[in-house]
Parts: sequence; structure tokens; C-alpha cells
Amino acid sequence: MQLQGKALRVIIYIGESDHYQGKALHMALLHFLKQEGASGATVVRGLAGFGAHSRIHTASIVDLSTDLPIRLEWVDEPALVERLLPQIRQMVDDGLITVDEVNVVQYAPGRRPDPLVQPVQDVMRREVVTVTPDTPAVEVVTLLLQKGYRSLPVVDGDGRIQGIITDGDLLRRAGLQARLDLQPELADADWQQQVADLRAQGGTAVDLMTSPVHTVTAADPLQQAVALMTAHHLKRLPVVDGHGRLAGWISRVDILRAIEYHQPAAEVEQESRSFGSTIAELMYRDVPTVTPQATLEEILLALEQNNRRRAVVVDGERRVVGIITDGDLLRRAPEAARPGLRQRLRGLLGGTSTPPASFILPEATATAAALMSAPAITIPVTAVPAAALRLMVQKGIKRLPVVDGDGRLVGLLGRGSLLRGLLAPADAGAPGADAT
Repeated sequence: MQLQGKALRVIIYIGESDHYQGKALHMALLHFLKQEGASGATVVRGLAGFGAHSRIHTASIVDLSTDLPIRLEWVDEPALVERLLPQIRQMVDDGLITVDEVNVVQYAPGRRPDPLVQPVQDVMRREVVTVTPDTPAVEVVTLLLQKGYRSLPVVDGDGRIQGIITDGDLLRRAGLQARLDLQPELADADWQQQVADLRAQGGTAVDLMTSPVHTVTAADPLQQAVALMTAHHLKRLPVVDGHGRLAGWISRVDILRAIEYHQPAAEVEQESRSFGSTIAELMYRDVPTVTPQATLEEILLALEQNNRRRAVVVDGERRVVGIITDGDLLRRAPEAARPGLRQRLRGLLGGTSTPPASFILPEATATAAALMSAPAITIPVTAVPAAALRLMVQKGIKRLPVVDGDGRLVGLLGRGSLLRGLLAPADAGAPGADAT
């Protein structure tokens, strides 16, 4: 099971004598969490304490209590905590429950010599929000925004996968003005208008979804998931059980995190056994570039000509100064330019690279220097892919500009490129497949 990054920690303070349905409460809570697929929980017995009743419970020799304080600690994905917490609150009749955000640095059953042979179920996420084919389209979009997911499986009444709804589907078929993760950059009035338009259209999930769907089973080796993602340029895959029912979800970043964990730190400085290709072979070279003085129109033209969602800002000697993504443009562009900017980005993401004349941007003073994210983290072309992997995972980066010995830009390396490098060289395919 994959658990890394932002998570929630639940701490439950109860008494040793507390019971639930004839069983010690702390054991009942443990069994419930295990049954529901929680990542794990720990119970600690305290030496002394008091709670709402103001009675002091102690484990001293003089006053040995049979109701010592108990602390149960559980860390898991926010979605799973949200689902299980109501039942836990019902079970805890007399006690204290707290929830706080934590950053999970490591959670794994142990390192393996070849992580690609482990089953998908060891890496997948089990908590998956789904919809049915008849779920209204407006509910689908609202659900995705509330939960922060980028894709949504569509399942029938038996839990069998029928389709999948992604950002691209919503841009092409639901008329969204921006990717889901960029919707917060839109004004409230813009978002309310999109909701009204979706409601008026009256469509359902079946009208939005892509079908059929590529899947892997929970028992398949991780290498099979990598091969499917690489062959079909997929960012995530539904995982099904032996009966074809949805069992979980696995994404590029889940796999890369797992590989990074299994890669011993000492091997990062050497040629890694995990990768069959070099950074030079995996990166793509047709990188959109602009100068710090480039205008918003020039930046968009560079993105549209290369059909990419990011441009690297370089100086006169092609040294990397910063990087600009579509999110940077929506967040930092002048207000007057945003209506036309959203339409241009929507055309880019939807595959229409030539914008209509009505979407030409007005004159704007913003330049690439004001719009970019800087400094940009880069990777030398001579580094091993394992070093790039570690940098991406630790810094949360999707794309790394690749530079030569003089710091000049020579390419861009993405998550999809690294996945391709995990396969045998003969199956790795041609560079440049990681276009988004």
C-alpha cells in the first residue's frame, strides 16, 4: 500500500476499561481499522493521566489502577480517515479524538532487490471515490473539485469498471475552462457559470467518460503497470480484483515513490541497476523556450507550437532562469488578459493548437520574468536517472530541465520518461513520449 506525503494522524485517548460490544475498546478499534484497510495503528498504555471525569489513573505501586490511559495512534490517507472517522466516533463513547496533518516520509514493508516484481497491491491506493454511469455531470465535476482528484472511475452496481473520467475528458466534453487543479484560479463568477452550463446540459458520467479502460489486477507485478502506462501514455490505472471489481488505484507518482524507496541511497551516485537508459536517452529535446523579456503572447505561442504545458525561461546563452507552467500563467497574468488566456489554454489542452482570432490576447505588460517560477531545479545530463528520480520525489517536481556541463538547457525530463527507463532497453520506446 502506498502512503507518502500529506496524510492525517488520528489520536484516540481512552481508558483501559472501556469496552465496545463486549470487547476491549482499543482492540475493537484495531480490528475495525484492519478490516477497513487502514495503513496501520499503534496502541500505547500510559503510566498515569486524567480526563473529562477528573479522576487520576496511575500505574504506581501504591495505587495500581485497572483503568490506565490508552492512546491509539493511526496515520492514513485523508479520504480513508474521512470515511472511517464517523464510525470511530460512534465507538468511542468516553474519550478524546484529535486529527492533525502530518508529512509521511516513509511507509513501506521493506526494501526489495527488484521492486518491479512486487505485486501492484503493495503500491496501489485502496481508497477510491467512484461514480456510476448515471451520475449527473455537474456532480462529477463538483466531486472531483471537492476531493482534489484528477480522475474518477465509473463503475456499475457490482463495482466493475465501465469507464474513466479525466481532466482531458472534462475539457473536451464538459466545456471546462481549465484543468481541475487550476479551477481555483478562476473567479467565483466564472466557476458558477460553468456549473450552471453543466446543469443545463443535463449530461451524465456516461457522456463524459472514456471507455474501454486499461486496467491491471492487484496480483500483477508492478512492471506490468509500468508497461501499460508507458505504452498508452497513461498517468494512472484502475486496479481490479480477480472478479473484475475495482480494488484500487495506481499512478505514476505512486510507482516512482516506490522505486525511489527501494533504491539504496549509495546507488544514486553510481549507475543505477533500476534504469535501462540514460537521462540523455529518456529526455525530450523539443522544449519550448522563451527569454525573460518574452510577452504573454510569445509564451503562449511557444507552448502552442510545441503542444506543451510548460516553457523553460533561458538567458541569451541558453542557461535556465526559470520555468513557466499553465498554472503560473493563470495565477500571475494580468486580470485583463485572463478571459482570452483561459480560452487559449483550453484550446492547447484540448488539442486545438491554432487559436481563433477572437482569442488573441490584449496588450499586456507582464513578461516571462514576472510570470515564471524561479529558481528552476535542474539535473545534469550526465547524472544517473536514479538521481533525477530522487529529486522529483523529494521536491514534488513533475518535470526537470536537463542541462549540460555549462548549465545550458539540452532537454526536459518527466515522470513518464522515467517510467519508460524502468523497462528493458529494448522495450523502452523512443524518447519524447512524455509530452504533457
